[in-house]
Amino acid sequence: MNTPCDTLKTVDIAAGWLKTRTGGRKPAIAIIAGSGLADSLPGLDDKLVIPYKEIPGFPPPTVKGHKGELIFGRLGSKEVVVMRGRFHYYEGRPLNFIAFPIRVLGALGVKKLILTAAVGSLKPSIKPGDLLLLKDHINLMGSNPLIGNYNPAFGEMFPDMNEPYDALLRETAVKTAKKLRVAVKTGVYAAVPGPSYETPSEVKVYRLLGGDVVGMSVVPENIAARQLKMRVLGLCWISNFASGISQTTLSHDEVLELGAVVSVKIKILLESLLRSEAF
Repeated sequence: MNTPCDTLKTVDIAAGWLKTRTGGRKPAIAIIAGSGLADSLPGLDDKLVIPYKEIPGFPPPTVKGHKGELIFGRLGSKEVVVMRGRFHYYEGRPLNFIAFPIRVLGALGVKKLILTAAVGSLKPSIKPGDLLLLKDHINLMGSNPLIGNYNPAFGEMFPDMNEPYDALLRETAVKTAKKLRVAVKTGVYAAVPGPSYETPSEVKVYRLLGGDVVGMSVVPENIAARQLKMRVLGLCWISNFASGISQTTLSHDEVLELGAVVSVKIKILLESLLRSEAF
């Protein structure tokens, strides 16, 4: 199903509706929970859950494991909003539509964005169940979410991408994980359109280009967020080895099962990060 492309008007309508519905809450931090991470939600006080289908312009997700709801809440003194489920290019939506929810979050007051996702490993040293913090990405999706709907309210037409994932937030995440005795690695995300998994030859190419993991989301959201000058932390979990590294057949159901286990570690890490001064 194609959804109308994002414009300032559609952003203002959705943001205005949410401000009224939430009583004017102003979350400064947003989290997007990807595949298999439904149970990674931090323990929030004063929660308000709003299904996407009620929000103007927000269609329900079509991917199994994506709940399709915005959750507003508070952790200590910090206001947080969680997107429990995201939108994907492979669902048939225009790539510039992926910028829409990010811009709505920005209109609500979000300054920091934590992107989580399930990814495939391009290297034997990065194993299923591992956590990986992003330091950079390679956009192989064939397009850009900023094409076709520019408005000065969204930021510069040509945003700088020298530091797509915030170095200070990543450093804080590494130190926090170490204190929690949660192992984390760092790497580069290769973004592909999907929805088919990669062929062995494609995996070799992505690795030669400098990719450490491969996935079908995150990067369009990151680009839209950086245009808004949000500080972004990318936190991925390895759901499988990409084709040619392991002989195991890939299954989305298996991704969800492993995600249920990894969610526990991610929940603990996210709660600690949200309590830190850096956030």
